[in-house]
Amino acid sequence: MLLWVASGDAPLGPTAREAIEDSRRVVFVSAASAWEIAIKAGLGKLTAPTDYLAMLAHYRFTPLDVTSEHALAVRDLPPLHRDPFDRLLVAQASVESLTIVSNDEAVAQYGTSTMPARW
Repeated sequence: MLLWVASGDAPLGPTAREAIEDSRRVVFVSAASAWEIAIKAGLGKLTAPTDYLAMLAHYRFTPLDVTSEHALAVRDLPPLHRDPFDRLLVAQASVESLTIVSNDEAVAQYGTSTMPARW
């Protein structure tokens, strides 16, 4: 979602965009997302801004570190999704009582609060 917000023309729906851009909300971006972006950019599968932390600050997003509690919470998730990054995001959202903005139907099946990215 971070890259979609930054691009301005990506398929982020108006409801999700308004929620993310609402200055009264704290929007967290997981370190797992930075890791996934770095991996995909390094493999040439993704073009990403080079100054990730400046981008977070520009959009007033709050970094969310991955803790041992988050990592261990992955163990308790049912095997609904194979992507380790998405599973970690679900675990973080569950532990921290956060809402995930996603189009991935498998993510929504975990029962964690989700908001469709394309409303």
